Amino acid sequence: MPADFLNVIFNFEGAGNTLNFKSYGQAFSFSSYSLTNMITFINDHFIEEEASVLNIRDLSIQRGFAVFDFFRTRNYIPLFLNHYLDRFFNSAAMIGLQPLHTKEKLKGIINELIFRNKISETGFKMILTGGYSADSFEPASPNFILQQQPLQLPAKEKFHKGINIILHEYMRDLPEIKSTNYLMAIWLLNKMKQQKADEVLYVKDNRVLEFPRSNVFAVTKNQTVVTPDENVLNGITRMMVLQLAEKKYKVEKRQVTIDELLDAAEVFLTSTTRRILPVLKINDQIISDGKPGAITVDLYNSFLKLEDEFCK
Repeated sequence: MPADFLNVIFNFEGAGNTLNFKSYGQAFSFSSYSLTNMITFINDHFIEEEASVLNIRDLSIQRGFAVFDFFRTRNYIPLFLNHYLDRFFNSAAMIGLQPLHTKEKLKGIINELIFRNKISETGFKMILTGGYSADSFEPASPNFILQQQPLQLPAKEKFHKGINIILHEYMRDLPEIKSTNYLMAIWLLNKMKQQKADEVLYVKDNRVLEFPRSNVFAVTKNQTVVTPDENVLNGITRMMVLQLAEKKYKVEKRQVTIDELLDAAEVFLTSTTRRILPVLKINDQIISDGKPGAITVDLYNSFLKLEDEFCK
């Protein structure tokens, strides 16, 4: 159990439909729980998700002006939470929004939501909007949403199968910010379906950037692990993988060209919801021998061990 996860001791043990929960030395028991009637948190109160609403004047609706972040829980423990909170606050600051709660207060709200929803493997989304704008343009006092949903990660079979991707010329607005603007990514879904691709990778002026929801890595033929370092979101899983890679391999954060990517010995993506996935085909070109590479497999296994250690 990470020491920074507030001063709360969680001990979830369940059998059948019974869940035992210990917090602050006090024991709770739930004889029945389900995934329906999920509880969410808006601004300063908890509410059933189906009853949660925002006024249509909110700038996230009128102009798409909002930032967010997303993290996972494993066995009821938020993974690497401090890093996600740091990035969330940084995104807010970069667009001039002031979060409604401190990081420590947010940890308490997250604890409470975990307690109320009683689901071990989930995804949490934190959203900070531009608020109820008087003229539908000028930001106002922000609205805050904290949403928890069940989450199932890709099976190991998906890792070994790998993914097929295509390239698209595009760079996100203010890429260092995790915003709610996914207009291009969603617009490209039809193109992905037509080309039977699992994912699309943004490139700009012959430079490799990022996926809409993931970072990209390449392993050169001399076993150097490289990842783009400009005009990309600083992913938390990316950061963790870089730390793991630096213990064993030469690592470079720098510009990566399209030709270098296509000529790589290995390519993989990193993300909160997919951990690490090998990229085996790019624009119908098979990468190396079309199988997950040894370094990708090693980093994947190392990341799983890191999660295990974090949750002890």
